[in-house]
Order: sequence, then structure tokens, then C-alpha cells
Amino acid sequence: MQIVGYEPARPPTDQPAQPAALHVADDDHVHHVELTPGTELAYTLHDRHCAGHRDDAGHHPCPNDDAPHCHQHTRTWACARCTGDCNLPLDTCTDEHAIYLAAFAPDTFKVGVTRSWRLQTRLYEQGADRGAHINTVPDGRIARQLEAEIAETLTDRVRTPTKRRSLATTVDDHAWNALLDEHDALDTYTYDHGLQLDTEPVAETLATGTIRGTKGRLLVLDHNDTTYATDLRDLLGHDVTPEPATRDVQASLGSF
Repeated sequence: MQIVGYEPARPPTDQPAQPAALHVADDDHVHHVELTPGTELAYTLHDRHCAGHRDDAGHHPCPNDDAPHCHQHTRTWACARCTGDCNLPLDTCTDEHAIYLAAFAPDTFKVGVTRSWRLQTRLYEQGADRGAHINTVPDGRIARQLEAEIAETLTDRVRTPTKRRSLATTVDDHAWNALLDEHDALDTYTYDHGLQLDTEPVAETLATGTIRGTKGRLLVLDHNDTTYATDLRDLLGHDVTPEPATRDVQASLGSF
């Protein structure tokens, strides 16, 4: 068995809302394992290698050591670093796009773009605590051009460790409102990811424990009196067995 993919949670604004999920391949069949809060996750992680690829026929494994994907199975998103100097290469580029601001507690703020109909889904799947819709434009090229202008003074990328350090904090309202004063927000959003944390979880690559919840691609688990945060991307490519992990992991001071 191998962990070959994941899906972030979909927000309550979607109908229906969906929990995050892991994709676990057993031979060529892929199991959809929902990461529902309160349920037990029990996988022991083994060696890690390329997660291969999936299609309608199932999972196609790859023995290459590079993880989560080798060069052959790495797909490059054309819009990843686009700043609007393009010829609209994707069909989706011609869709109406929204430009947004996202807040990650306490005071990390970013600008981003997405197709208008995905706005709240995009904010939620990144793990944003707050969001603001600040503009709507006819296509992705215009959106990327405007995003690049704003990104001269505001980041357009927030790393996962930064998001992990924010898990037990709340948004600085003064700083967020000050940013909103600089933009004419069309709408604003507040998200509760339901983690109920008092202290920052221990960073660990782990797939065993009681699921507390997810925030973006961070999976939060309670295991042996310690709360852990795992980047779901770090699970990709691991061979697994369906049994609780027994290896020693770092514990929080509160577990003693």
C-alpha cells in the first residue's frame, strides 16, 4: 500500500461540505480515506518513493526514489508563477477571475487569484483564517497582472511552516483591518477550521492518531497525549501498512 494523493477539505459554503482525504493505493485500486475529525487514523509509514500516477484505470506505481514524484511524474502548473505575461494557455484562463486577500493568524497576509466560482473554496483549502474579495476581472491574465502589482508590497505565497506556527493563534484584527482599509473589499469571509488548539502542535510526519481536523494541507492528530501537525504532502509516496505506528516521535512537554 502507498499514499498516492490527498484532497484538502471543502468549506461549509460548498454543498455538500467535504472533509480532507488521503488517497491510498492497494495494488492498482485507490481507496479514498476521509480525514473526518474524531476518527482514528492508523497507518505505519515505511520507505518513501515516487507516488506514480493515477488515471481512470487506477494507480500506476513508480519505483523511482524521488518523492513525492520523480521528474517523469511531476506535473507543472502553467499558472504557478505567472505574472500575466502570457497568451492565456489554459482553457480556464478565459474564465472570470477574482483577486483576493488571505489572512493567516496572527498577521501573515497574502494576495492571490482564482476563478470567481472557486473563491471561498480556494481560501479554505489554503487554510486561510480570513479572506477578502477585492476585485473581479474578465480573465486570468488580467488577474495575474493585478496580483503582481499588489505582490510588490504583499506576499503571494505563504509556506506551510508559517501556517503551522499559526494554528493556535488568532488573526490580529488591527493589522487585518488596516490592510482592508487599503483596498475596497467587495466581500469578506471568516473561517473556523474547528481545531480548538491552545498550543502549537509538534511538527511530525505521522499517520497515526485521533484526527482533530485539517487546515489547508495540515493534518492535526492527537497521539499519546501529544498533538501533532503533519503536512499532507509529506505523506505522499510513503509505503504504508494499515496498523498504528509504534516508532518513537517527539512529544510535547504536556504529555509528561
